[in-house]
Amino acid sequence: MGLLDNLFSAAPQLDETVDAALSPINTDNYGFIPITSVSRQAALTVPAVKRSMGIITGVIGSLPIEQYNKATGAHVVPPRSITQPDPRVPASFVYAWLAHDIKLYGVGYAYVMSVYSDGKIQDWTRISPDRVTPELNNNSTEIVGYLLDGNPVPNNGVGSIQAFYGLEDGILATGARTIRAAIALEEAAKEFAEYPTPQMVLKSTGTNLTKERVAKLIESWNANRYKKRATGFLNADVDLKEVGLDPARMQLNDARQYVALEIARLAGIPAYFLSAEPNSMTYSNAISERKALVDFSLRPVMTAIEQRLSMPDFSSSLVETRFDLDDFLRGNPLERAQVYEILNRVGAMSVEQIRQEEDLIR
Repeated sequence: MGLLDNLFSAAPQLDETVDAALSPINTDNYGFIPITSVSRQAALTVPAVKRSMGIITGVIGSLPIEQYNKATGAHVVPPRSITQPDPRVPASFVYAWLAHDIKLYGVGYAYVMSVYSDGKIQDWTRISPDRVTPELNNNSTEIVGYLLDGNPVPNNGVGSIQAFYGLEDGILATGARTIRAAIALEEAAKEFAEYPTPQMVLKSTGTNLTKERVAKLIESWNANRYKKRATGFLNADVDLKEVGLDPARMQLNDARQYVALEIARLAGIPAYFLSAEPNSMTYSNAISERKALVDFSLRPVMTAIEQRLSMPDFSSSLVETRFDLDDFLRGNPLERAQVYEILNRVGAMSVEQIRQEEDLIR
């Protein structure tokens, strides 16, 4: 991560601790520990995976994050640990990469750089799961600590690792077979782009040739046909036969489209966003697609972040943390006007509040 991996020097650790669930029960060693069958770097070479992660992390990273009083629902000014967790970079950068880890690995990690006098976390940053190793108890049923780059860290306070557990397993594990199939198809497409003709065999129809003569004949044929795109010539003693299938007969494009659709299902992304299925999108149903995106793809990741930030080591027990989806899910101007008209008529919103909601007050 470059910038995020160059951590601040640790400030003196405070004695105060906060009661938080830092060591969840883990009866199957799965879900709390990131297990991957395909690497992140390999998965992101697949356009559908890259696009899926770009949508998820881009949307979540761009959403405002707010806090509200649990009893009254009133808006509360969130602390810097929520709005600017790492002073070195924008909050969007931290939350986008945290969402990235939760979706891919099923868990994201935060490194605590400083704490307030009451022990609550003040400054923190995202740490790549590749750098974190959970330590288990003797029965392998509970996480008792973490290693960062192979070195033990405290369970709380400055220098500790705090986990953001996802609501489901990461797609690098659950979707490994589909992702590997997509990688294989991308490699096949690349091979056919470099060598557009099917695999060919040169067969001698006359006397048997020596190994040296065969090697020289194949080398000359490949050099002229594939590199120089020159016209080839075979005499009566050598015959050319094609083996294998060309891209059209392999249905390579159809296979890649099918895998893109499977990756959309894997990531919970509506296929329209990945161009994985043909349809006609209008403005009216585009809003419905956004709602579907939030409900079935973004919501689990957002909930994992929101509820972890609402825990007592980050926030007061009187408040809850939520992403603000108002702008992302706004309807068209006519729909909003109709809603405002109803709310104003029943006394739920004043004209001034409506103007403020529509950014008409300068």
